Amino acid sequence: MIRAEVVLDGSGLFRSCSVSGHAGAGPKGGDIVCAAVSVLTRTALQVLSGRKDIIVRSEAPERGVFRIEAEGAPESREFLAAAGAFLQEGLLSVSDEYPDFCQVTIKRRK
Repeated sequence: MIRAEVVLDGSGLFRSCSVSGHAGAGPKGGDIVCAAVSVLTRTALQVLSGRKDIIVRSEAPERGVFRIEAEGAPESREFLAAAGAFLQEGLLSVSDEYPDFCQVTIKRRK
């Protein structure tokens, strides 16, 4: 089971995402659920990292574990909101389609 948590601030701006586990929906290297979650999180990391007004911290300390945190200048608010919406909707879509293999939690923090 993959467990993903997306954290948004009170305004809906992306703050962090953590993913852990293995879906087990297919063979190693051919698991569609793992592939979908990986593409969503890696794309978010690449896009956020490309911005000069956003500070990004990420780690993948072991196979099946990924974390990303972001904070930005005031001019990055719209971009962080879009990144949060992208990850939230994308991961929830995977979870809705494959509930036995992926669980997503969305948290809002002040």
